[in-house]
Amino acid sequence: MNTALLLAFIPTFFFVSITPGMCMTLALTLGMSIGYKRALWMMLGELIGVAIVAISAVIGIAAVMLNYPWLFTGFKIVGASYLFYLGIQMWLSRGKLAINLDTMADVPSSNEWQLVVQGFVTAIANPKGWAFMISLLPPFIDNSHDLLPQLTLLIGIILISEFVCMTLYATGGKGLKRVLGHSENVRLMNRIAGSLMMGVGIWLFLS
Repeated sequence: MNTALLLAFIPTFFFVSITPGMCMTLALTLGMSIGYKRALWMMLGELIGVAIVAISAVIGIAAVMLNYPWLFTGFKIVGASYLFYLGIQMWLSRGKLAINLDTMADVPSSNEWQLVVQGFVTAIANPKGWAFMISLLPPFIDNSHDLLPQLTLLIGIILISEFVCMTLYATGGKGLKRVLGHSENVRLMNRIAGSLMMGVGIWLFLS
């Protein structure tokens, strides 16, 4: 791959990743509610989704999504509804994601798959993610070189950037939880996290 293109791509996509968006807001929310270690499961699903979106943007599956927008719309509505439901549960201090000082232990292992799916759906159903991939990736592909090595390298950089940025957001949420979680503001904390979660759902639905 062209070295100049690579050096330009790294800061470009890191800036895109660090910009607040659905996935970063979700990382912040889960960092607040269940802690960084448990949020890693969501990040796993998100990274898988981002990789699929990136590959699809390059090989042309994105064109299928554009030709059959009802598929994308349906998937987006389901994902948005699920996130909004989780936000309501957190607002009411219910469900496995709500903060509870009496049961501050990790979320049960049965919830790990739920977190993976949550991250995956948010990444796949995020139209801005598709737009960024479709607009950003092609200009950094050098047609004079094989596609597979370039795509592998670019996706590796994308996933590292996404993980680093989600880590920053999730650990920030965990720090905020530590500040408020040992006071009488647990209900307020749940409502902040729930509002953010519902906001991501509404954002996804309206985007």
